[in-house]
Amino acid sequence: MNLIGQAQGWLLLTLTAGVFVMAAFALVDALRHRPDAFVAADKRTKNFWLAVTGGAALLGFIGIGGGMLLFSMIAAVGAGVYLADVRPALQQVTGRGGGRGHNTW
Repeated sequence: MNLIGQAQGWLLLTLTAGVFVMAAFALVDALRHRPDAFVAADKRTKNFWLAVTGGAALLGFIGIGGGMLLFSMIAAVGAGVYLADVRPALQQVTGRGGGRGHNTW
């Protein structure tokens, strides 16, 4: 039974560390976009998304290892919303969208 407990502990550590990496990536991505791109993409302000992703990165760091699993879950939601909704809109506005749905050849 101890082997199962160890496997669960490693899995939890891996997942919570992954949430932190995701939130840190979202924060760095939000930092590199111009403030007017957020307005042009019809999203909230850059400062708002820096607060959301920065808070997510902080909560993700606190939640590493599963001691505060709720913090990791909140961090995953904040970073996930940015990465799934805001980042693609910013890429489209700034021309870094990768040509999804378009013939790039």
